[in-house]
Amino acid sequence: MRIAATLICAVLTVSHAKADPLSAADREALLDSLEALRDSAGAKVDARFRVAISAYRQAMGSNEAAIEFYLKCIEKVNYEDQQKKYTDFREWKRKQSDHLSDAQFRLALRYQLRWLVLLLQASSEKADTAEIAKEARETVDAIFLDVDKLDTQGQILKQSVVGTVFAQAYEISNVEKSTIPTAPLQLTEFYSKVVFPPLRTPDRLEFLRAAWIKSIQQQAIEAEVWSGGGNGNGNGRGQKAGQDNTRALNAEKFASETLPQLQWDMEMDLFSNGDEAGAAKRMLAHIEKYITHKSARKWGEDFKSLLTPELEPTPTASVE
Repeated sequence: MRIAATLICAVLTVSHAKADPLSAADREALLDSLEALRDSAGAKVDARFRVAISAYRQAMGSNEAAIEFYLKCIEKVNYEDQQKKYTDFREWKRKQSDHLSDAQFRLALRYQLRWLVLLLQASSEKADTAEIAKEARETVDAIFLDVDKLDTQGQILKQSVVGTVFAQAYEISNVEKSTIPTAPLQLTEFYSKVVFPPLRTPDRLEFLRAAWIKSIQQQAIEAEVWSGGGNGNGNGRGQKAGQDNTRALNAEKFASETLPQLQWDMEMDLFSNGDEAGAAKRMLAHIEKYITHKSARKWGEDFKSLLTPELEPTPTASVE
C-alpha cells in the first residue's frame, strides 16, 4: 500500500500547476491528434470486423460448415479462454450430440451468421444503407419461407446476434451505429426502422401498404409458431400436443387482439402519409367491425382528431 501511495504522489507531483492557457494553434494540434486517435481506433475495429465477416461468410455456406464453426467458437470462448480442459469440451459435445446434429439448429445458426454479417456491415462508417436494408429484407423473408424448417428455433432467431458465441469469439460488441436490429425476428423494430421509413412518401403509398401487409402476415406466423410453443424439439406426443395447443391459443389471441391493432396502425400510417380518402373509409369500417375491441374507443378519438385538425389561432389586432 505504501509503494502504491508513493507512486500516486510521484505522478501527481511531476509538474506544478500554473496558469497557462492554450493557444489557438495548440488547440488545433490537440484536436488533430484526437481525430487521428479516433481514426486509428476505428481502423482497428473495422479490421477486426473484416476478419470476423470473412470467417462468418465461410461458415454460413452450409449446415456442416456452420456447426463446425460453432463448435470451434464454443471451444474457444467456453473452454480455452476460461482455461478449462479439452476433455471437458469433449464431454459437453458428447452430451449435446443430438442437439448438435439437428438440421433445424444448424440452419438457424446459418441465419444467425448471416444477420451478424449484416449487422457488422451496417455499423461501418462506410455502410451502404440501402443495400444492407435490401439484404436484411431478403434475409427476413427467407426465414419465413423456411418456417417449416425452423419451427423449433424461435429463441435462436430472436436472440441478439451480438450475444452469440460467434460474436464473443471475435470480441464483437461495438455495433451501436447499426441501422438494423440485432436479431432477425425483432420484427417491430425491423419494419419501423428499416422497411417503412423510405416508403412514407405520396408516390410510394402502394409499396408502404404492401410492406405493412407483409409485416402483419409475418407477425401472425411469428405469434403462432415462435411465441411460447415454438422453441422445443417436439420430442414425445405429450410435448407435441402441448406445443400445438399453445400455438392455437397464440394464433387466436393474435387474431382477436393484435391483428386489429396492427391494421389500425397501418391505416393511421397511410392516412398520415397522403392516403387520406382511402384510409379514412377503411378506418371507419374498421371501427365498425371491431367495435367491441378494447382499443375501439381510442381509435374513435384518434380518428376524430384526424378529421378535425386544430385550427390556426387567429392573430389579434394590436391596439395602438
